[in-house]
Amino acid sequence: MKNKKWMKPAVTCAVMLLSALLCGCANNTKDSTGSSESSTATEVTPKEVKQVTEGRVYAKDMDLDKYISLKDYQSFRVERDEIVVDETQLKELMDNVYINSFPESLGVKDRAVAVGDTANINYVGTLNGVAFEGGTAEGAKLTIGSHTFIDGFEDGLVGVMPGETVDLNLTFPENYHNADLAGQAVVFTVTVNYIIPAEKMDEAVVGLIEEVNTVEELRQYVYDYLYDSAMQEGQESYEEKIMDAFLEEICDIKEIPSEWTTYYSEQARNFFVTTALQQATDPETLVKTYYGMDLETFLKTYSELAAKRDLAMQALAKKEGLTIQTDEELDKLLEQYSTEAGCETIADYLGEASKEDFRQDYVYEQAFSFIIDLAGKE
Repeated sequence: MKNKKWMKPAVTCAVMLLSALLCGCANNTKDSTGSSESSTATEVTPKEVKQVTEGRVYAKDMDLDKYISLKDYQSFRVERDEIVVDETQLKELMDNVYINSFPESLGVKDRAVAVGDTANINYVGTLNGVAFEGGTAEGAKLTIGSHTFIDGFEDGLVGVMPGETVDLNLTFPENYHNADLAGQAVVFTVTVNYIIPAEKMDEAVVGLIEEVNTVEELRQYVYDYLYDSAMQEGQESYEEKIMDAFLEEICDIKEIPSEWTTYYSEQARNFFVTTALQQATDPETLVKTYYGMDLETFLKTYSELAAKRDLAMQALAKKEGLTIQTDEELDKLLEQYSTEAGCETIADYLGEASKEDFRQDYVYEQAFSFIIDLAGKE
């Protein structure tokens, strides 16, 4: 969290979760055939996006003691979960990298396909003698025994020699996602080009990745990649765990400022309105799809949590002297941040946000960095 660049308009860690969650779900709006589903939702217009920073009430102008008190936090610690690389995921990713980069020049052509091999194949699927959509491919790589294709396809290639072509008389399952093919008898004409043997070969990885010359080195490379990814995800989870623990163990919240819940609620509503506009749907449908609740319930729950977090961080910052003391200090920080962001002026950097938005969010980040460091001390 240290040295994290401020985001505009004013966005705290809690709000950023909205974008992260929706980005992760955005690819789930297609049906099983890969075609985008059309929406019958109410059209949303940009006019529904309201400016919420105007009239915002800031911590520096409030008596925070009225709303929150902090217990002693000097011994506040949060245990970090152990970072573990999933062995199944490691094997799958390593296999994927190896198979998809395997050079044809090393392909085995002097023996028949066996279970465990990956066969490089060309195939054409026909229904009543006519090739059907999605049933044709060249250079496809199919691991025998993976059950990737419909029943009978992989078994039908066992014992086939590279260069040989076979006809596989198969039937699509009754519940197949494509209604035109469900339950239909079809013929797949398949040619085996070469075999990628189940036993990995050092020669196949040379030059694939810099400094990777053996299968074992490839495994280590993939392991390191997954470990680094797990570390990043683990850090994000750890920071969330710290914030939750700080609120529960250290903070005595007497009252949540209604102005803050209103601010966060409208900020989140704006997010959903603009996202719904991009996805040709409406905010209510969007929230229901991704969070399983109606929009107003989500906004109430979210805004209260965001306000509590902000309140806790502002109170901590005040106690630890992490606030921006003067307008001169504020301007100096803004000049630094706008220059680093490549903006010509502070106004360009702030956009529709204000200097006070920056002050509040900057202080939030300083306090959050403080408790992350505190929680992780030995």
